[in-house]
Amino acid sequence: MNMRKWILLATPLVLLIVTVYAPSIWLRKNEAGSAPAYAAAATSRSSNVLGDIALFAGGCFWSMESSFEKIPGVLSVVSGYTGGHLDKPSYEDVITETTGHLESVEIRYDPSIINYEEMLQVYWRQIDPTDNGGQFFDRGESYTTAIFALNEEQRQLAEASKKALSESGRFNKPIVTQIKNASAFYKAEEYHQDYYLKNPDHYNSYRKASGRDAYFSKIWGADLQVKLTPKAEPYKNVNKAEKLKTLTALQVDVTQHEGTETPFRNEYWDNKQDGIYVDIVSGEPLFSSKDKYDSGTGWPSFFQPLEPGNIVTKEDISLGDIRVEVRSKYANSHLGHLFEDGPKPTGLRYCMNSASMEFIPTAQLDKRGYGKYAKLFN
Repeated sequence: MNMRKWILLATPLVLLIVTVYAPSIWLRKNEAGSAPAYAAAATSRSSNVLGDIALFAGGCFWSMESSFEKIPGVLSVVSGYTGGHLDKPSYEDVITETTGHLESVEIRYDPSIINYEEMLQVYWRQIDPTDNGGQFFDRGESYTTAIFALNEEQRQLAEASKKALSESGRFNKPIVTQIKNASAFYKAEEYHQDYYLKNPDHYNSYRKASGRDAYFSKIWGADLQVKLTPKAEPYKNVNKAEKLKTLTALQVDVTQHEGTETPFRNEYWDNKQDGIYVDIVSGEPLFSSKDKYDSGTGWPSFFQPLEPGNIVTKEDISLGDIRVEVRSKYANSHLGHLFEDGPKPTGLRYCMNSASMEFIPTAQLDKRGYGKYAKLFN
C-alpha cells in the first residue's frame, strides 16, 4: 500500500506524521497529469541531449531524482514509470498497484565522467536492496527496486555488481533488487519533475522522516560517497598558444578578449546544414544544429547545448547591465551570452559568436573524431 494513502487511515498514534504528509497525499492523488510514452532507449527532457542512459527504480522517484542530479557527469534525470503493461499510465493508475509499473528514473550521463559501473555503485547507495515490499515509507510493488538493462552489456555489469554487493557482507539479508530488460518508459506528470526543488520544505521533511538517509549512513558509513575514477579529458591538453597563432584576428578578439562579431555578417548565423559546433580553440563539442533556431538577432542561436558539461556561465556587467556570459570549459573561450527568451522546451537562447566556433558537418563527424554524434542525424 502507498504510504501516502495509508497515513490517512492510520491511528491517532501517527497523526503527527499526517500533519507533515497530508499535503503530499492530496497533491499526488488530485493533480491532473498525463504521461506521454517514450522509447526506453531514447527518452530525456530533450531527445537531442546526448549521453548514455541508465534506468533505475529505487522507490520514490522524488528522492532518486534529487540524489542523482547531484552526481558529477549526470546530464539529466527524468521521473517516470516503467516495467508495467498499461500504455501511458498516470500516477493514479500506478498507485493502484495493478499496472506492474515501478516509479523509476531515466538518467542521462556522460560516460567520459562517470561510467555505468559507477552509476550502479551510486544506485546501491540510494536504496535498501534487501526490501522486497517497497522503500522506507512507501510500500507496494510500485516502490520496489529494479535495474532495467538497456542492453546485454548493462545486464552483465548489473549482475556482476549485484553479486559483488551480495558477497560484500555489508547486508545481513539477501539482495532482492531485480535486474530486468528495459521496456517502455513513461515520463511522470510535470509536478513530479524536480519536486525537491519546487517544494523544498515539504520534500526535506518527507525525506528526513522517511529514515532513508539515516539508513544509508548506518549501512555505508565512510563509503557512502562513490569515488569516481578520473577520466581522460581530451580537450584539456590542447596547446592553446600554438592554436591561437592559426586563428584570424577576429577569432582571437572574440575568444580571448570578449569581442563581438557583426550580426548578420558572420559565418554561421544562417547556417542550415546538419552537424555540430565545436570550440574553435580546443575542439570541445558545444552545440548541435538540431538545437539551432532563427532568433532574428543575426547571431547563431541555440535553445540548449549539445554537451552541457562543456559550457560555463558567469556574470557579466561589462555593459552596465547584468548579463550571463557563456564560455567553454576547457579552452575558456568567450562564446557569447545566455538569455531567457528562447523557444520551448528550455526557454533559453544561447546567443553565440560564429568566430568562437567551428562547424563540423555530419559527413565529417567520423573523420574528425566526433563519430559518436552521428546518431543524432540518422
